[in-house]
Amino acid sequence: MAKQLIYTVKEGKSRGAKYCAMQERTQQQLRDKLYDWGLYGDEVEEVIAWLISEDFINEERFAQSYVRGHFNLKKWGRIKIKQGLEQKKISDYCIKKGMKEIDDEDYLNTINTLLEKKWNTIKEPNLYMKKQKAVRYLLQKGYESDLVWEAVKKLAD
Repeated sequence: MAKQLIYTVKEGKSRGAKYCAMQERTQQQLRDKLYDWGLYGDEVEEVIAWLISEDFINEERFAQSYVRGHFNLKKWGRIKIKQGLEQKKISDYCIKKGMKEIDDEDYLNTINTLLEKKWNTIKEPNLYMKKQKAVRYLLQKGYESDLVWEAVKKLAD
């Protein structure tokens, strides 16, 4: 049986600060980690409140970082990014603030770039099927269907 790690609130604060200093974290991620470390109830909330007051945890900053990273590196669309933030229990306010990190022009350019790359790799003689495959690829990346279809029509013509 695994040994239960028991920490005091003071230890929880210092370990929590180190944990949050490594990368941006959500309150829920930290709460789960504190439970793993053996803190419970009011102790966990006290540590979280302290870390928020010391600016180790900032969900608005987390959302902005998450949006930038998943758009710029993974090339995810707004729908998939929003779902990812919702799964992490980020508030609607913070999600809206985070989504402002995506420039509309960059977003459309990314759709077109991804589409062109995918279009050139699809070995499908039937144009209708080729369009379907390209659209499915971009929808799965989390892009809005109206923008995807518009880009596909431009490319196919």
